Amino acid sequence: MHAVVLAAGQGTRLRPLTDDKPKGMVEVDGKPILTHCFEQLAELDATQFHVVVGYRKEDVISHYGDEFEGIPITYAHQREQAGLAHALLTVEEDIGEEFMLMLGDNVFDANLEDVVRRQREQRTDAAFLVEDVPWEEASRYGVCDTNKYGEITEVLEKPDDPPSNLVMTGFYTFTPAIFHACHLVQPSDRGEYEISDAVDLLLKSGRTIDAIRMDGWRIDVGYPEDRERAEARLQEQAPAAD
Repeated sequence: MHAVVLAAGQGTRLRPLTDDKPKGMVEVDGKPILTHCFEQLAELDATQFHVVVGYRKEDVISHYGDEFEGIPITYAHQREQAGLAHALLTVEEDIGEEFMLMLGDNVFDANLEDVVRRQREQRTDAAFLVEDVPWEEASRYGVCDTNKYGEITEVLEKPDDPPSNLVMTGFYTFTPAIFHACHLVQPSDRGEYEISDAVDLLLKSGRTIDAIRMDGWRIDVGYPEDRERAEARLQEQAPAAD
């Protein structure tokens, strides 16, 4: 299965860590966030990486080149930071089958394989790794509502009045149907083409999207203190030295 990694953002909230490097190249526990992403996707048997770059793209390209641990890498340039749906369309021509999508600013220790397995075995149209967060934090994320079968029925991007406290984590599987939906998305109030709006269009067209509850943890490295939390988590689970 191919894997798409979105890594075009400037990471303004991570400054000064991103003054001289893109967000994905900020180190967490001794290696760039993108390396953590690639290692996990490799464990999921990714056969090709498609990395969407933008801000200081040459730093990413020069660091990784055209492969990672034997897995080929291609790059797509998002020239304008106009949202995740916009970023995803930059790889449309290279994707002809179901694929994994990971946001390149997350550090995971979670059951990503369950999402991939659901996509492969159930032939669902998409599957998302989701997690419960405190209600007061839900409005910071893309919020999901689900039915009794664990299927997603609605997705709202950073709603003022969340319908649930179940949020998307930044790891998904899709079929190429998502690209058609991305083409139909209109700019949000933030002026961006939101992935949540594309997902909503999939749902309205009758597509099935399964929600897989997260078993483990993930940290969205958006601020310097998030990097510190991610490092602490990774160090906690590191094998003790003899």
